[in-house]
Amino acid sequence: MIDGHGLCVQLDALARISSQADGLTRLVMSAEHRKANDLVATWMRAAGMRVHEDAIGNIIGRYEGLQPEAPALIVGSHLDSVRHAGRYDGPLGVLAAIAGVAALHQRGEKLAHAIEVIGFCDEEGTRFGATMLGSRAVAGSFDDAALALRDDEGISLAEAMQRFGLDPEALASAARRPGDCLGYLELHIEQGPVLEALGLPCAAVTAINGATRLAVTLTGTAGHAGTVPMAGRHDALCAAAACVLAVEDAALAAGLVATVGRLELRNGAINVIPGEVHFTIDLRAPQDDLRHRTLASLEAQMRHLCERRGVGLKVSKLHELAATPCAPHMIAAIDRACTGLGLEPHHLASGAGHDGMAMAALCPIGMIFLRCKGGISHHPDESITPEDACLGASLLLEVMRAPGLTSVNAASHKF
Repeated sequence: MIDGHGLCVQLDALARISSQADGLTRLVMSAEHRKANDLVATWMRAAGMRVHEDAIGNIIGRYEGLQPEAPALIVGSHLDSVRHAGRYDGPLGVLAAIAGVAALHQRGEKLAHAIEVIGFCDEEGTRFGATMLGSRAVAGSFDDAALALRDDEGISLAEAMQRFGLDPEALASAARRPGDCLGYLELHIEQGPVLEALGLPCAAVTAINGATRLAVTLTGTAGHAGTVPMAGRHDALCAAAACVLAVEDAALAAGLVATVGRLELRNGAINVIPGEVHFTIDLRAPQDDLRHRTLASLEAQMRHLCERRGVGLKVSKLHELAATPCAPHMIAAIDRACTGLGLEPHHLASGAGHDGMAMAALCPIGMIFLRCKGGISHHPDESITPEDACLGASLLLEVMRAPGLTSVNAASHKF
């Protein structure tokens, strides 16, 4: 079993590398990123790994298998954060993987495959707006147009890389060949309350939800609040209220999640009937066909609601990302490892995006969720217990050791 208390001490030490004292803030290509990479590299070497930093700034440790240069199972997560974050979203997956390799090294155990632990440089997209920069580079899907993106201070990604000691012209060298990778495995806090409510510490992730984000504009007729009769109004805000409730009803009926995160009333005043309202919809589901059907039904319902009130409706797509299924053999390996550790297997879909979405273009992916207190994430109150840290890392280690992972030809992986 892994030392959960020791793992939490390391997570605390890493969390102190932050540009803000009241909550973790660690952005890609920052001074804090450099310090984090250096500290994680020290722990990787102590665990018996050969360490290097790749062309995008990912920190990578390799633990060789029985045969040198054997295909590797990639295990890890990200080291960057949102602003004012918690300490477990991302780093838990990196440090738990290092702890697992350290356990193998301490008992002199070599596997049929190599293990590579990666601390990805950027998953959150906080500094430059583009997410999963590190995993996209490894998967060979990095878009060179991202090099021109600029942060709030006007510094481009290419300039930031150069200041960090990296060469943007060498980015292609970070990409891996599919035949060299058995799969990608990640331990991550659930970022939700389901496991805690069920009294379960861990679950296998079945898929990372696909997502669609929409911008909705409702155009009615502004008018005097005291002179226009109720029956003759074209109130954009009343129509928006009906549409927002329709979003909630659609999600409940379909068994997925949908959120109206922003709502803006243009030129609002206490004595004016609202004439124009803007709001957003974020809709996510583990199956793309379910998401598409729900969106089509929802848009038809909103059009009906607006037509009934004499209000115009415009819907624009802001973002769409397909669902990413986890590989069945990876899910099965997690289930077997749960049973072996005396844990009840359970399956969940992930509503949040993860590096696995990028890595799936390279190899099969698997993911383990670990419960977190209150489901709180992206906040300094993010919390797990040392006992759960031990269970999660031990489960990760057992999956890393699973002989069945080598039975799947990663080179034949298709999406």
